[in-house]
Order: sequence, then structure tokens, then C-alpha cells
Amino acid sequence: MKKQILFFAALGTLSFSQAQDLPKSQVPSVILNQFNSQFPKATDVEWEMDGTLYNVEFEIGWNRDHDVWYDAEGKMVKQKEEIASKELPQAVHKTIETDFKGYSTDDVERITDEGKIFYKMELNSLLKQDWEVVFDANGNILSQIED
Repeated sequence: MKKQILFFAALGTLSFSQAQDLPKSQVPSVILNQFNSQFPKATDVEWEMDGTLYNVEFEIGWNRDHDVWYDAEGKMVKQKEEIASKELPQAVHKTIETDFKGYSTDDVERITDEGKIFYKMELNSLLKQDWEVVFDANGNILSQIED
């Protein structure tokens, strides 16, 4: 449970921290080289300094948003990417069908943090409470907040 709380505290920090825009010319070449080799089709690239991490926001394809955080050595620390609902693991689909019958998914993201993968999304219903839910890859609910 402590790990889950720390994860969501860190996730919240990433979401609400004061990042500072950074011109590409100020991004170290080791980070630029790593980014360009990992995401050669990236468009609409914007760099920021987020604490001690270099954050890059970009798109791949038709409005498929990505956020990646690199440390000063060029190692990818975290990644957040928009995905389609059909890309969710079967275990996540099963939990949604069981625990959120009749809900639709929206704003689905795959988050990779320290090698662990999480799925964050909005679950919406016309007749019931909407939720923002985070699942692990096994379909376990890690967080459920009223939306």
C-alpha cells in the first residue's frame, strides 16, 4: 500500500509541478540523441525542465500525445502516452466489464514508471458516478477517484 501511495504522490507531483519551458538548444545532446532514436516520428516536440528531469511532450501519429521524462544521463525515467481502449490488457478490460458495467472509457493513458506499467482513464456513465481510475497490468484497481 505504501508503494501505491508513493506512486500516486509522485504521479501527482509530475502532473502539478512547475515545469519551465526549455529551448531545444539547452537540452543535453545525450538526451536529444536518446529521444531521437526512441521516437524518430515525433512531432510537435516541446521541452521543459521539470525539477532535475528533462520532460518532453510530443505527438506521434494523429494527436497521440506522449510525455517522457529523462534524467541528466539520458535515461528514460517515466513515460505517459495516450492509447486506445482496445490496447488495454485483457485483465483491465475484464475488471471494467465486471466492476464498471455500462461505463465507457475516455482519456486512456499507459504510464510506465520505474519499469512498472499502469493504466489511467476516465470511466463515464450517463446514469452513474463518473470515475478516474488507475489499474495495474493485472486489472487490479490501484486508485479510484470521483470525476
